Amino acid sequence: MPDHLLVRAVRGEAVERPPVWAMRQAGRWDPEFQKVRAGLSFYEFSENVDRAAAASLCPRRFGVDAIILFYDITTLPVAMGLPFALKTNVGPTPDRPVHTLADLERLNPDPAPESYWYIRALLKKVKDDLRGDLPVIVFAGAPFTVATYCIGTGKDMAATRRFAAERPAVWDGLLDRLRHATAGFLNTLISDGADVYQLFDSWAGMLTPAEYDRWAQPLHADILRRAAGVPRILFVKECPYLDRMCAAGSEAVSLGTGHDLAAARAAYPDKVFQGNVDEEVLRAGTPERVRAAVRACLTAGGGRNHVVNLNHGVGKETPVANFEAYVAAARGEP
Repeated sequence: MPDHLLVRAVRGEAVERPPVWAMRQAGRWDPEFQKVRAGLSFYEFSENVDRAAAASLCPRRFGVDAIILFYDITTLPVAMGLPFALKTNVGPTPDRPVHTLADLERLNPDPAPESYWYIRALLKKVKDDLRGDLPVIVFAGAPFTVATYCIGTGKDMAATRRFAAERPAVWDGLLDRLRHATAGFLNTLISDGADVYQLFDSWAGMLTPAEYDRWAQPLHADILRRAAGVPRILFVKECPYLDRMCAAGSEAVSLGTGHDLAAARAAYPDKVFQGNVDEEVLRAGTPERVRAAVRACLTAGGGRNHVVNLNHGVGKETPVANFEAYVAAARGEP
C-alpha cells in the first residue's frame, strides 16, 4: 500500500497532520476547471479521458492531499444499460426511468469492465501523471441514492416512498442489482490501482430509521464487505444515524455539520472521521472565516483519526481565495 498521508490517515495510523481534500474539489467553482471543460456537456466531458484527467488534477496546485477522479455516480447505471442526461437545475435524468419489471430486466447487474472503460482509462492516466505524488480516490454511489435517480425521483423523498410502496418488486430488485454492480465496479477500480474509495449515499440521511435499516445500512455493509483491499470512506449527507454509519464497516465515516466531531471522536475512538467544515463558509464567507472554521475543525478532530473535508461538496459560487485558505489552514500554513 502506498505510504501516502491520506492512505495512512484513513487506515487509522498516527500521522504528522490530518490530510485535507474536498468533495467536488474539481468543479465549476474553479476557473481552471472551466477552461478544461470548454463548453462540453457533462457526459461528453467526463467521457473524454484527457480532459477529465486534467480536470481531476486541477486541485493539485492548491496543495490537497489526494486527487478524486472526475466522473458521476450515474456512470454505473449507464454501464448497466440506462443512459442519462444531466439537465440544468434538475440533475441526472434517466433516458427511460426504471418503472417496470421489464425496465429492471434491461439493467445488467454485472456490467463488463469494458462498459466503463473511460473510468478505468481515467484512473490510469491520473496515476501515471501523478507518478506516485498523491493518492487517487475513486467513488461510487450507494444503491439508495442511485436508485432514486434511476426511477426519476432524485431527492424528492415523498415520490421515492410512493414508488417503493406502489412497486415494491421493482424497487427492491433495483436496489439489489445496484448493490451487486456497485461492488463489482469498485473491485475493478481497486484492481486497477485506486488507493481509497468513497461510497456516497447523498439522500439516505433523509430516511426514517426503519427505511435506513432496510434501504441503506445493509447495502452499505454488503458493498463495503465485498469491495475491500483499500481504505474506505462512507458518506451520507448530514446523516443523523451515526451509530449505523459507524457499524457499516468502512474505516472512515464522513460527518456533516449536524455532527459534533469531538463528541464523535470520543464515542468512537477507533473510527476515523472525515469532515466537517461547513461548505457554506467557503461559499459565502471570507478567507479569515474559512481559516477560523478549519482551525476549529482541527481542534475538534484532535490530530488523529481525522481527515479534513467539508460537510458536502464545494459550491459552484465558492471563491478561489476561500479554497486556498481552506487548504492552507488545514496544512498549518498562513
